[in-house]
Formats: sequence, C-alpha cells, structure tokens
Amino acid sequence: MSDIETALFPASASTHDLEEGARLTPRFDANGLVTCVATDAATGEILMLAHMNAEALALTIATGEAHYYSRSRKKLWKKGESSGHTQKVVDMLVDCDQDAVVIKVEMGGTGAACHTGRRSCFYRRVPLGHHAAGETPLAFTGDTPRFDPKTVYGDDHGHSH
Repeated sequence: MSDIETALFPASASTHDLEEGARLTPRFDANGLVTCVATDAATGEILMLAHMNAEALALTIATGEAHYYSRSRKKLWKKGESSGHTQKVVDMLVDCDQDAVVIKVEMGGTGAACHTGRRSCFYRRVPLGHHAAGETPLAFTGDTPRFDPKTVYGDDHGHSH
C-alpha cells in the first residue's frame, strides 16, 4: 500500500476482519485502484464503471459527490466537473473482499453518465449463444445521446475510466 492509502485506509488485520469487520479497509490493486460501479439510485440501472484511488474514494465519502481516478489521464476527477453531469452519491456498498464498490447515485445535468452523451456507458448488447469471433456484432440498446460530446468536451472527448 502507498503512504496515502495507509493513511486514509488502514489494512485489515485478518481475512475475517476484511470480510466480516465493521471497518472500511479497501484492498487497492497493484495500481492503487478499486473498481467502482455507479448505478441509478432510483432504478438500479448500471450507469458506468470507473476506478477510484484512495484520494477519490476518500473525497467521495467526504463530499457525497462521485470522484474517480482516470487511468488514461492519470489524474483525479470529479464527475461532472467539466460537463455538469454530476453524481450525488446516496449509498455506497463495498464487496466481500473490499476491492470493489458500488455507488448508487442521482445524476445531475441531463442525466447522462457517459462521455458519449448517453445515459449509461453500457449502451450496446453482446449477443449470447454465438461463437465469439473477430466479427462479433453488437446491438445498440436504444440509449441515444442526450448531449453533443464535442460541445461539452471539445474535439478530443474520448477518455477511459
């Protein structure tokens, strides 16, 4: 663990404490990250998957606003800081071995969580029951963009969570 991880979130004393304890002791991966799934607090719809480092997790807990760590940009970011599509966290759950969290959020702005302008980052379906191949088709769910990403983010709007 890095110094900031240790300072913010001490390690579990045992597997029992990790799995059954009443203290948040997240297990960050080798890159210092935990996986975070954001869902709509009212409907349960999966909105996005991103990552949090210790600072992002601590800020999310302290402020009630979703903060993440961008692996591609290598920096902390607050959801909605440039787009206005904020995420107010109303509940946070941690999994059994504390290496992933689920946050239930209320979306601000247009209600779009995805940088493509869509409500959800999960707007394409993978067909099941077929052999996976280089030409595996995707089916769009019908979640159309609610805003123009170029207008909000500029021409270079592609990013990875």
